[in-house]
Formats: sequence, structure tokens, C-alpha cells
Amino acid sequence: MIIATAGHVDHGKTTLVRALTGVETDRLPEEKKRGLTIDIGFAYHDIDTETDQKIVMGFVDVPGHERFVKNMLAGVASIDFALLVVAADDGVMPQTEEHLAILGLLGIHQGAVAITKIDRVAAGRVVEVEAEVAALLAPTTLAGAPMFPVSGELGTGMDALRRHLEAAARNHADRAVNGHFRLSIDRAFTVPGAGLIVTGAVFSGQVEVGDRLILAAQDRADPIEARVRGLRALDREAEVGRAGQRCAINIAGGDLHQSLVSRGDWLLAEAIHAPVQKFDARVHVLESESRPLAHWTPVHLHLAASDVTGRIAVLGERRIAPGEDALVQLVLDNPVGALFGDHFILRDQSAQRTIAGGIVIDPFPPRRGRARPERLAMLQAMEAEAPVEALAAMVAIAENGVNLRQFVQTRNLTPAEAENLRQIDGQLILAGTDGDLVLSLDRWHGIEQGILDALAAWHKKQPEAVGPNDNALRAAMTSAPSPILLAASIAHLIGGQAIIRDGISLRLPSHAPRPSDADLELWKQVSLILEEGGVRPPRVREVAEELKMDPARLDAFLKRCARQGRLMAVAPNRFFPPAAVWQLAAVVERLSAASGADGFTAATFKNDTGIGRNVAIEVLEFFDTAGLTRREGNTRHLRRPASEVFGDA
Repeated sequence: MIIATAGHVDHGKTTLVRALTGVETDRLPEEKKRGLTIDIGFAYHDIDTETDQKIVMGFVDVPGHERFVKNMLAGVASIDFALLVVAADDGVMPQTEEHLAILGLLGIHQGAVAITKIDRVAAGRVVEVEAEVAALLAPTTLAGAPMFPVSGELGTGMDALRRHLEAAARNHADRAVNGHFRLSIDRAFTVPGAGLIVTGAVFSGQVEVGDRLILAAQDRADPIEARVRGLRALDREAEVGRAGQRCAINIAGGDLHQSLVSRGDWLLAEAIHAPVQKFDARVHVLESESRPLAHWTPVHLHLAASDVTGRIAVLGERRIAPGEDALVQLVLDNPVGALFGDHFILRDQSAQRTIAGGIVIDPFPPRRGRARPERLAMLQAMEAEAPVEALAAMVAIAENGVNLRQFVQTRNLTPAEAENLRQIDGQLILAGTDGDLVLSLDRWHGIEQGILDALAAWHKKQPEAVGPNDNALRAAMTSAPSPILLAASIAHLIGGQAIIRDGISLRLPSHAPRPSDADLELWKQVSLILEEGGVRPPRVREVAEELKMDPARLDAFLKRCARQGRLMAVAPNRFFPPAAVWQLAAVVERLSAASGADGFTAATFKNDTGIGRNVAIEVLEFFDTAGLTRREGNTRHLRRPASEVFGDA
């Protein structure tokens, strides 16, 4: 069990820990010189049991001065029990109240109170302070916590406090070892002969000697690979470290050095390494605040051992009243490692006052629409603590499904833990390039019916045309799905022969285009001219001149042919036979395969096809629009196989 002290400066927290454990937690020369705790310190105490297995109490001694609340927050980020310390001579002081508020915002429900320095006051004063503290605790998560009048210097009352803490430790249930390993680093140092040591609280999972992990530094874009050479759990040599313990881990790696590690970094499994600069959360504003927390207020975010500045975007209402909670988005100046369920504290811009705290809901919010009603409904669905319940609630309202890979990462689930998510009734799982999509069966059936309805309406309006292409079909649907879901639905309907892909067009099996006799005669002439042009067919004006006909009339005819699937409108003034487009698409696939992640340029495409720069640009822009390619700066990358975009050649 990990116990953290809390309370105002000079109320005897360090003396109390020393009396309980025999360990002096002030380790810095300045701390010893000034007699003032500046940074967090650590001590451990063994409890004898009837078995050979010992129970260990770990103590985190935190500074009480208002200037060092930042360090206090790093120490209490992942504790089991709070020991609130109040000096009998001073009574409740500002940091008593602030530390207690922080413990409540972090969800700490187990604790006790030590009324210290009772040797300096009369017995009546101790009774007064106990009543004062009881009133302070009443509306908090530590309401009713037992109180122990003690003197750390004389040892008075220490036996009773020690017995209570030992009983709490014996009854304390170990945290479930779920999820991938994740340790919040609060110290790093080098030991001669051993190398780099990082210490911190294990938030989840377990680690063993030999494991390969990721060091995620706040000020480095790229993570560093690290191997576990050795570890100590609760100040004991160990082969395994688990969630709920404090561990010191000896790590090694080619690029590792103490200068690269700082408080607030993470040592974690690669599967959950995903630093973010914004996340959605639910925030509670302290009732003691004098005014509401307004939209876009600058704040200090303390999550685990990190301290990052940013702003708070209030979703829905523009402000949060004292004592109230609301959905928000934290927009940060630097990335943090945040996952669902992480508690955090918000302090004001000057880092002088604690104003609020909250819990992370979604570390991967969408780029746009953070305050739309449908997004707020999704966040409320995501708040369910049990993963299966949350996913079921999300799927029920997700128009475009839920990305299963992202959900699993958000919830820090191992593959075995995630397996249950695939067994929810009434859902369908579709394979995707960015992870499987989970969709409700009702929505899936609705998409397919929407496709059939849109095609029927298209055929009725344009009986001479074959049908729309994928993009035109999506635009014609009443409730358009995402391109990924549309493609999956189309493929399923084609496989079931409910629709037919005719070139780049889609149609119902019952539909047959009906061109006029005049159009059929004109088509014989036009098709010969365009086919002779190969992959560089003449422009509309040039074809009109050769046929000695009005360019506007020819343009209208060519557009009808495109709707019928006999031509493709690559540019406003140029129409290609499907065979030419398939030939050029094959070049794109070949260039993409050869260039890999680097992509290929328009110049490379032009040189390979020999069609000239202007036509090459027109063709590539057509491919971008059709969904075959994706432009990134001066290069292009293949998005989907040509057969999925244009059908089989």
C-alpha cells in the first residue's frame, strides 16, 4: 500500500514519516540546511504477517509549502491512502485545504488524520483542532477519517497510528494487474556500475527483467527503446513490478542517458505509446473558487508527474460554475501521455492556485466538431467504466462505427482483455486499414438500404445513364456514411448481386441504360477518335472541329456518355475511354509500389506515361478526386487499389 502525506508546511510530515519508518526522507542538501521539504521523499516499512510473505507500506512524503505544490502533485499521482497532517498549534492552514482538495479531485477515498505537535499545546486545543478538521473533512472524499493525536518528536500516540496504518495495509486489496505496463517517472539518476535508474509509480500492467519498453520523453518527438536490466519494487529486489507499486527500474539502451530523462516522462509498453496535445475530459471546479471557470482559460495541467501548460475549452456551456462539472477539451502546449481514466489537476496560469480536477475520457478526439451535440453524446457514452458497456453505448450512436484499435489503446487493454469486445450482440466488425470498425447491425442495414434507394432514385432521374460512381452515390445518399463504410457496403452488395459495378459506375441489376439512336450513331464516330488518342485523347474542342459540330452540343453528348459509363470525365475539357484510365491507373500502382512510403511525383508520372505535363496534372487530380491517390505536398500515394475505384479492366 502506498501512503502519501499531505498538509501545510512545517506541520511535521517528515518528522512523522521518520517516526513511523526510521527513514529520513529529506535527501537534498538544501532541504537539510533549511529544515524544509522541497521535493518528494520516500520511505518503506515492513509489516510482519503470519506467513513468510511480508506486507510493505510505502510512504511518499510531500512538501507542504505553496511554492512546491507542483512537487506534491507528482508524489500523490498514484497512491492508495492519504495521511493528512495538521499541526495542533496552527490548526487548518491554506495548504491543508489545498492538499485535501487535491486528494478529493484525484479520487482518494482512504485516509487518516494525524494531529501533530500535541506536546506543544494544551489538551483542549487538540480537541478544538479535531473538531475543525472533522468539519473540513465532512464534504470531502475523506469524510469521517479517523484522527490520531501524536507527537513525532516524543513518540506520543505513534503506536496507535502505526497499528491503524498496518491494519489498513493488511486489508488493502492489491490493484488488478490489467493493461500494458505504464510507469510515471518522477526521478532519474545514474548508479556507478549499474547505469540509468528511473523511479515512479506503476499505473498499470506489470514489468519483468528483460522486457523491452519505450521511454517517452516530454521534450522528444521520438521515443527511445529501453531494456529492463533490473528492478526494485517497494524498495526490494524483484523480478516483477506490478500496478500499484513504486518501482526503481534499471534500464539500458543505445541512446539512453540521464540527461534525456525528466520528471513527467513515461516508461511504458510500445502498444500504448501515443502522446497527445489535446484530450476530452470531465472536469470538476472546486466549490471554493470565487468565479466560474471560463472557456479558453489558460491552465497548468498536472497529469501523473507531468506539468504542462495549455487552455481549457468548455464544451457546451461557455463556463463551469464553482462546485459544478462539465465536459471539456484540454488543448496543450506540449504533448502528454494520457489514457482513459487518468486523473489530473488544473491550476491557474501562474501555478499559484488549484482550481479544478478531472478524468480523461478520450485522448484521441476528432479534429473538428468538439462541441457538437452528437460529439457530446458520444463522450457521455464513453464515460462508462466497463469497456464492454462503453463500446456498446458508443456503437449504438456511432454513425460511422467505432475504431476498435483506437478504443483498445484508449482503454489500455491487452489483446486478451480486448477479446470480449468482439462478442457484443447486435454489432458487426469490419476489417479496415486503420483498425477494425465496430458498427451496429441496424446502421449497417440502413447504409445498404440507403445505397439501394439512392441508385433507384438516380436511375429514375437519369434513365440513359449507367449510374453514379462511388463519390456521386455518397453525395446522393440521405445519411452518407464514411468512405470506408461506403466501400465495405458496396462490396457486400456486389458480392450478394444486389448491385452491379459497370466500369466506374454502379447500378441496380434491373437497370439498363437507354441511349437514343442518334447518340448511338454519334458514339461510333467519337469513340474511334478518342481511342486513337490512347492515354492522351484530344480535347472536346479538337474533337468538335474534326466532326464539324457545335462544341457545346458535343460536350453535352460526352457528359451523357460519362453518365452511362462509356467515358470518364477526367477534366472539364477532356474525356477518356475507360481502357485509357485503367492503363494510367496501372502506372500509378506500379510507381507507388516502387516508391514505397516516399510516394511519387507528377514529373515521374509524366515521364513514365509520356502524356505531357498538363495532361499528367489533369489525370492525377482526377485520381485524387476519385480516391485512387492522396496528394501530400509534391508527392502522391496510393489510397486504394484501382480495381476498387474503377472496377476491373
